[in-house]
Amino acid sequence: MKRLCYLILLVALLVTLSCKKEKEAVTPAAQVGSQILSLQSFRANFNDEQWNAMDDSQRKKYLEDWVNLTLLANEADALGLSDDLAIKLKMENAVKKVKANALIANRLSNIHIAEDELFNYYRLYQAEFKGKLLEYNVQRIYMKDQNAARELVNRLKGGLDFDEAVLTYSSEDLGISLGKMGFVSATGADSLFWMQARKIKEGEISYFAADDGFYIIRYTGTQESNQDAGFEDFKSQIRERILAERHQQIYQDLLRQLKNKNHDIYYY
Repeated sequence: MKRLCYLILLVALLVTLSCKKEKEAVTPAAQVGSQILSLQSFRANFNDEQWNAMDDSQRKKYLEDWVNLTLLANEADALGLSDDLAIKLKMENAVKKVKANALIANRLSNIHIAEDELFNYYRLYQAEFKGKLLEYNVQRIYMKDQNAARELVNRLKGGLDFDEAVLTYSSEDLGISLGKMGFVSATGADSLFWMQARKIKEGEISYFAADDGFYIIRYTGTQESNQDAGFEDFKSQIRERILAERHQQIYQDLLRQLKNKNHDIYYY
């Protein structure tokens, strides 16, 4: 349900952006009938960090979502559902939510969380940040060529079987064991793979440069080690918590400022 709501908001924003740029020369990214989603409008929906983090398969998924929702929305129009008062109100609210979230995101983009602030937060709530370091059950593919590795990553994210890819493309002896390294730890000989694995989620595909080539990895399970986790291991979690708190603070501060500035507010 949350994903559907997000996609509806995404389409609302993209349609708004497309309308504003219809007179400009555009590069189409997708089209349904006479409705065109320009590459410029599609790109404008993401900040630089989000855009650069996406691979081709993820971008295609967003475009497919736009096509699917456009088809459904067109059918709703054809049936006259868009004339329903409740539907109109929901669409108006969706546009308002997009604008409100953009305003809050704009304020958040100016926030820099320094290292000492992260550490002070950790010290203040240290009782909540306890646990053992995890070990990761890593599987890998080794390739010499970066372009080939990047292309294989996209294919794996698109559904290619990892075991099959190991047998077909890996150029190291570990390929005969399907690239399975077993559990890697922070202090073991394979700590480099542990550092990379901790950056991704279980089953997620990633790749990095090492040993005059490129490793494509995923992990398929975790287990606790005997080593206690410390500040460095919780930094990303702490940053997320601080940002969530700042988000709420910005929301409340904005409402307070706007209500003080706008006196023509009435409840009936």
